[in-house]
Amino acid sequence: MFGDIARFLLSTVFTLFGAALLLRAWIQVVRMPPYNPVSNAVMQATNWIVLPLRKILPGAKIDWASILAALIAAAAYVTLMVVLAGVDPTLMLPMLALVAVLTVVKWALNLIIWMTILMALLSWLNPQSPAMPLLYQITAPFLDPLRRILPRLGGIDLSPILLFVIVQVLLMVVTRVAVSMTLFGI
Repeated sequence: MFGDIARFLLSTVFTLFGAALLLRAWIQVVRMPPYNPVSNAVMQATNWIVLPLRKILPGAKIDWASILAALIAAAAYVTLMVVLAGVDPTLMLPMLALVAVLTVVKWALNLIIWMTILMALLSWLNPQSPAMPLLYQITAPFLDPLRRILPRLGGIDLSPILLFVIVQVLLMVVTRVAVSMTLFGI
């Protein structure tokens, strides 16, 4: 029972932190204003690890320091999960590195799902919400290509549903690969 609770807590904390790091990198790619309350909160929550890494990896269009921080967080998460499973992590180092990369991919896919769901719900419940421009800017690079393919049915945008299905299939593939490599879930 303790092991299940520890795995749940580790998964929750590291997934939220990894998503924040990836959101920080994505905020820079889509050029979101830094004075936005959401981007400001993400920056404050992740500065402690990203700013020291910026000295090694200076920023460009892509925030490589945030991506490296996400990889470091994923490596720590995977290592802790292996230790909780009762396995010596030093015996599995190359495989752990690959699983850490898959974990970052999984965090990114989960972030896409949650941002899309939040945007879709707000568009129905409160389209004038101050969060809508932010969510639209974050999700537009994923939804706009799908909007060009899918016709609008009576004013209903089906692109979030299609994106959700595509990302969910990708999550299944990533999870299956990671589980087959480690014999436990990430």
